[in-house]
Amino acid sequence: MSEQVLSLAESLRDRARATLGQRNLVLVGLMGVGKSSIGRPLAQELGIPFVDTDVEIERVSRMTITELFAAYGELEFRALETRVLKRLLEGAPRVVSTGGGAFINASTRQHIKSGSLSVWLKADLDVLWNRVNKHDERPLLKTENPKQTLENLMNARYPIYEEADLTVLSRNVGKDIMVKEILAAIVEGKTAEGRMP
Repeated sequence: MSEQVLSLAESLRDRARATLGQRNLVLVGLMGVGKSSIGRPLAQELGIPFVDTDVEIERVSRMTITELFAAYGELEFRALETRVLKRLLEGAPRVVSTGGGAFINASTRQHIKSGSLSVWLKADLDVLWNRVNKHDERPLLKTENPKQTLENLMNARYPIYEEADLTVLSRNVGKDIMVKEILAAIVEGKTAEGRMP
């Protein structure tokens, strides 16, 4: 990497970190958009901790997300998710990966909006389906037609995800490209349009 390119990358990172300040950077979006897989290198680039709310929920409950859904139902799970997220948001700054339904909950959404910068990782149906259909641990997709269920979730949730501060298009490109586009969106303070390299 040339010195000029390295300098530009450092400049973008430093500017994004300065823009973020003491706020959390909260990644929202549907299952499969890459909140966790992109969140880790993003946090590393910003030099702040990364936390995945689903992992934290499983840690405090000593149950998997699937087990929680089966034992207590979605409403109880969402209440637990809100409590865990509220606690996590008190330890800023960090990159926080949320579950797909977290931002949909009005109370959770308000906690996120009150002191964090939210980024919606948006993807089209084909990208999401290709990512999630390989796994069977998604409780909301345990239906007769999981692809239709995923599309229904998109239709119901996308208008709410649009309330996020920034939107970055998630697609099949390298994590480093996604990280760079999120950093650029933070610096520019506006939606980043995804471009194929």
